Amino acid sequence: MIRKALAATALLAATPLAAQSTTQDELDARYDRALAAGYKALMLCSAISSAENARQNRTAQSVLEWELAGIQQPLAGLVSELPYEIHRRADGERVMHVEVEWAQDMPPRIARSFGAGCTLGPIGIAIPEDETSADYQPPKFRERDRRYPTDTLPRNVQDGAFGDAYGPGTRTTAVLISKEGRPLFARFAEGFDEDTPQRTWSVAKSIAATYLGALVNRGDLDMHDSAGLGLNSDDPRRAITFDHLLRMASGRYSDTAGNRTDPTYFGGATVAERAAHWPLLHPPGSVFRYANNDTLMAVERAVFHKSSFLPEQLLGKLRMSDTIPEKDWGAALLARPSQWTDEVDIQSMLDAMAKRPSRDYSGGYILSSQVWSSPKDLARLGQLYLDGGVGPDGSRILPAGWDEYVSSPSGPQPDGPFGYGAGFWLFNKSDGVPSDTFAAMGNRGQYVVIVPSLNVVIVRRGEDPSGSRFDIAAFTRDVLESLEK
Repeated sequence: MIRKALAATALLAATPLAAQSTTQDELDARYDRALAAGYKALMLCSAISSAENARQNRTAQSVLEWELAGIQQPLAGLVSELPYEIHRRADGERVMHVEVEWAQDMPPRIARSFGAGCTLGPIGIAIPEDETSADYQPPKFRERDRRYPTDTLPRNVQDGAFGDAYGPGTRTTAVLISKEGRPLFARFAEGFDEDTPQRTWSVAKSIAATYLGALVNRGDLDMHDSAGLGLNSDDPRRAITFDHLLRMASGRYSDTAGNRTDPTYFGGATVAERAAHWPLLHPPGSVFRYANNDTLMAVERAVFHKSSFLPEQLLGKLRMSDTIPEKDWGAALLARPSQWTDEVDIQSMLDAMAKRPSRDYSGGYILSSQVWSSPKDLARLGQLYLDGGVGPDGSRILPAGWDEYVSSPSGPQPDGPFGYGAGFWLFNKSDGVPSDTFAAMGNRGQYVVIVPSLNVVIVRRGEDPSGSRFDIAAFTRDVLESLEK
């Protein structure tokens, strides 16, 4: 490790009593450093681990230049200065953990890999010395020689997508377009291809909606059932349904615009700690308030109280083999509750979760944002909706009409250029785009645009800097116009 945890404990104990009080500004600055370190540890661990799971080459330098560049303040000003180490298993086969230094009197932030994807430990947790190497170089996989059509999109449109035409400062890593289930166009930034996983951010919410649809099809879930929030049957939050949660209409309070969930995403807090107990502020179904916590609780309640069918099983049916839904650190405790630091096989974790743990279990999927997926896999997600919910093997995965359900603006609507369905955004206000178009959208420029009337899926991946926005409506319009010529 960068430092021994014991040394940190000794240093803390030796701190003079007079120095053990602090101001709010000092607390906030310290917390920001802890979050920045968690952000860096998780991004390095997840990007490299998910890439190697897909037999892709990703280096730490690549992650620093893409995922860790242009992030939001105040983290952006801190991340670059925090030292890190990547530890691999002694045989060098895969990443074990990433640690990032942030304070002299605390252990480094730790992101731990459990075979595929990573889990971020809480602030202050330490991992003992193990048989890993911080110097081992990542494995090198053979470069793939794949050819996709590159002349089916006008040069000005594709160059614009990889330049500034659809937003100053935007950074596109991939564009993949399919029509009638066949690849029509693809182009990638250097170091990326159709199999390179990137964090989906809020595209994960659409994966969550798809997962709930699969449970409905299995008969495990009714979207108009209570999600079981609140302490007991007298709690008014029991009126919140799964439908309310997917439509961002729970009526619960959110502490920040967009309901930033930094304590869970980068602080290592569990889903149950941060997402479950927000108070009711409006009648359920009456007000739109975009909230990560609503999606988190929809999935948590479905996984642990409604069905033994897990998100990984859905992804397997869709052949989305490069897609990894990550979990909070409590999920590892379930498989090996005595010690988070032990090596845990991913299958043992899934087997344990499938036993439907009791209601006091705190582990959970972060299926509002923390999913890693490739362009090819996201195109498969879009194709599922074009195929009416029928999977690649011909079996029904989603109930008939689920595409209409998720693309219906039946709940309260947001201000702005897009409508909202159930886990998907709607292009029902976009000039030049068919009104039946709907999309999965995520932070930093992640888009999966589904156009049923034209049987087209458009995947755009990026790492757009904070404050920059890729104009996906204009790009969709230009792509569709070019396909009609």
